[in-house]
Parts: sequence; structure tokens; C-alpha cells
Amino acid sequence: MDKMKVTYEAMLALTAEMVLDEAVLKFQTKQLHHAIDKALADGDEDTFYRLVKQLNELKQ
Repeated sequence: MDKMKVTYEAMLALTAEMVLDEAVLKFQTKQLHHAIDKALADGDEDTFYRLVKQLNELKQ
């Protein structure tokens, strides 16, 4: 019984970590999209390319 409880708790912790990681990824992606849009609107080419690079690295 104790081994099952430990396994269950480990799986629960892993699931929680995966959900948190996905939420952080979505948040960071959304923030980068907004910043890219602003850089485009401002005509800031250097910032645009830097942010696009960050977004591509995040997606890998």
C-alpha cells in the first residue's frame, strides 16, 4: 500500500509540474507575441528580430 501511495504522489507531482510548465510556456509565448507586435508597430527592427529569435528558441 505504501509503495502505491508513493507512486501516486510522484505521478501527481509530475502532472502538476507538467501543467505548470505548459502554463508558463503559454504565458511567455503570449508576452513575446505582444512585444513582437509592438516592435513591428514601432518599426524597431533590431528588437523585432531579437524577440522572434527568443520565440523560436522557446518553441524548441
